[in-house]
Amino acid sequence: MIRFLASLLVCVLCALPAAAQGPDAAPDDRIVFRQDGTLEISDDWGKLSSRAEDAIASGQASIGALEQLLAELVSWRNVFDEASDIDSARIATLRAQIEALGPVPAEGATEPADIAARRDQLNDRLETLMAPGRVAQAAFTEAEGLISAVDRLIQADRAREVLRKGPIPLNPANWPVAFGAIGGWIGGFAVDLYAPFSTPTDRAVWQARGLELGALAFAAILLLWRSGVWLARLRDRIARDEAESAVVRVTLLLISLARLILPLLGLVALTRMLQLMGASGVRIEAATTLLPLMGLIILLARWLALQALPKRETAQAFLPVASARRAEARWHALTLGLLLAGAFAVEVITPTLAEPEVSRAIAHFVLLIIAGVNLVRLGQLFLSEGIASKGDEGDGLWGQVLRLLGRALMVVGVCSPLIATFGYVNLGGAIIWPSVLSLALIMLIGILQGLVFDIYAAITRRPDAGGDALTPTLVGLALALGSLPVLALIWGVRPSTLAEWWTRFMRGFTIGGTDISPSNFVTFALVFMIGLLAVRLLKGVLRTNILPKTKMDSGGTNAVLSGTGYIGITLAALIAITAAGIDLSGLAIVAGALSLGIGFGLQTIVQNFVSGIILLVERPIKLGDWVNVGGVEGFVRQISVRSTRIETFDRQDVIVPNADLISGVVTNYTLSNSSGRVVLTVGVAYGSDTRRVEKILQEVAQTHPMVILQPPPLVTFDGFGADSLNFTVRVVLRDILFKPIVTSELNHAIAERFHEEGLEIPFAQRDIWLRNPETLRDGRPADTAPTPTPEAP
Repeated sequence: MIRFLASLLVCVLCALPAAAQGPDAAPDDRIVFRQDGTLEISDDWGKLSSRAEDAIASGQASIGALEQLLAELVSWRNVFDEASDIDSARIATLRAQIEALGPVPAEGATEPADIAARRDQLNDRLETLMAPGRVAQAAFTEAEGLISAVDRLIQADRAREVLRKGPIPLNPANWPVAFGAIGGWIGGFAVDLYAPFSTPTDRAVWQARGLELGALAFAAILLLWRSGVWLARLRDRIARDEAESAVVRVTLLLISLARLILPLLGLVALTRMLQLMGASGVRIEAATTLLPLMGLIILLARWLALQALPKRETAQAFLPVASARRAEARWHALTLGLLLAGAFAVEVITPTLAEPEVSRAIAHFVLLIIAGVNLVRLGQLFLSEGIASKGDEGDGLWGQVLRLLGRALMVVGVCSPLIATFGYVNLGGAIIWPSVLSLALIMLIGILQGLVFDIYAAITRRPDAGGDALTPTLVGLALALGSLPVLALIWGVRPSTLAEWWTRFMRGFTIGGTDISPSNFVTFALVFMIGLLAVRLLKGVLRTNILPKTKMDSGGTNAVLSGTGYIGITLAALIAITAAGIDLSGLAIVAGALSLGIGFGLQTIVQNFVSGIILLVERPIKLGDWVNVGGVEGFVRQISVRSTRIETFDRQDVIVPNADLISGVVTNYTLSNSSGRVVLTVGVAYGSDTRRVEKILQEVAQTHPMVILQPPPLVTFDGFGADSLNFTVRVVLRDILFKPIVTSELNHAIAERFHEEGLEIPFAQRDIWLRNPETLRDGRPADTAPTPTPEAP
């Protein structure tokens, strides 16, 4: 664990100079570009490569020496990588000039002398410019191979260290030795701690600093003892509206961070007191190193337990454990923090003991046993909670996570002490302590994700929007992905290995002869987004400023806007691909092989796409048209390249594929103009004056304002119906969209005019003829004779 924290510190310290130096800063004294175009590499590289080959061949170098050697090789490799791209712009220009001269003549063919001379001249210049890059690329390849070999040696040494078998903890002879050594260290520490009070001279040293020591003592007592009490009172006052307010939850989290930081500052003050009092020695130095570190681990474990498994029932818990069992889970989490701090103390203290190997093995074995019991119990708790939620309707991801986490903790808690029992203490610790740190990291990520959701809800002032919004979800996902390198470090991946993985990732990969790297994706995304914004701006200018001033109808306007959008998106994609430096020629063969299968799979989509283009060009329908397509009647609201959206008279949207509009029968009521005909049928009673009726209907039709007079309304006498004399009124409206309204108004006007003129609109009349009416009088069937009455004798 000490190695883990040291690795993190090394990563930070190494990243700061690299960030200050910048990506383009390369040492000038390592490689020199001469005026004749050649590349000269410093002799330091030859010495370094020879030293690396000797270390690889012998296999006797220490891990520290190999790590230093690896860092130097990586630095040289970066220099060679930058040098391999020297004069890349001039090389690209020369290649373009050579391509402009045309292809090389085939065997036996000739070309003009001036072109051949120019081609030879350009090729010579190209070879001269490419020579330094080739030398740098060869050195880069050599450095790459040495780095891989050294990295394998380091991994092998680390694996041997983890799998190394030490003293067997079950051997009874080892326990007195270990306890004696540890007890001697504690006794020696007490002596060293008492040394500043042993003689008047020593007392005079710290008494001379009485004011400073008093201030530190007061600060330590205040921070370690009273700060938690005051912050707890403040928390209880604010926590009343915790379940309802995201601002309150964020405030409580800040208060909890203060409860973590202030006691840690008190431990720092206490450590400073030990240093000022004049206490010295190896044990005192170890104590001053361990006191803040162990305090940080314990306080952090307590903070994570309280945040993930809060005491208050109204507080949101990251781990969905029942409130009645949270106290036990918090206790186990805090105990694991104490044991982890003890493991750090063992790593620092045991090298100073008389029997370091035996003492280290016994101490770690005791810690592993206790940690294993806590992990097993914590795993049982999580497993029972996951099983309890399995039958509920709300069982989902968290129920599965708790069951999986519980089983994993139980396996680790049993296996790690069992492995250490046989002397493999390093292997047992390499399993159980990373598991504890991984659990802590998972809890930390969950707490941070909850904080992001609460901050978003507080900013937007929408308490119910935090958990369902996209932005905090993406931020939470980014936090989870960003924790992967930390998780890798926890499980023993070296910082140099992570840096190597990152370098290879940024270098990209090759598909079909095309180099693709993350920088290509970022460049493509930025340029494409700028192109999309430009296309939207152009469409907005066309829609609001230019097209309204033309005589183009709505269909033409929609076609222009749609075409501009599709052409603009295509151009933006092509420009982005070019700016990203992605060569699509290498992917042409792969695209050609896939086109056949894609063509069959996307046949319908392609057909609709082509039909959409035809609709936009020919414009048989346009926005706002009243159409009838396969029984679907309504207004056209949107025309895209794949489908057309029609809004029916019931206010329902129907998506019609464009292929149906091209291949099917479409009735467009408003294609060429908006006028249309309305036909009304009217019946009058027999005996009415037909000429008079015809004249009245003609007058009613002509007086309506929506009826046009050219052509004039047409009234015809259709014939003699069963109950009435039938007439038909045919009128043409200025706007067919008003057909239902005009029909109703004409019917009202005809009814009112007929009433004024005394004309009757008959209704159907029917005569009923009864075949056997006599049966209705006596209630007997017609063919049933009356029963004869018997005569008296």
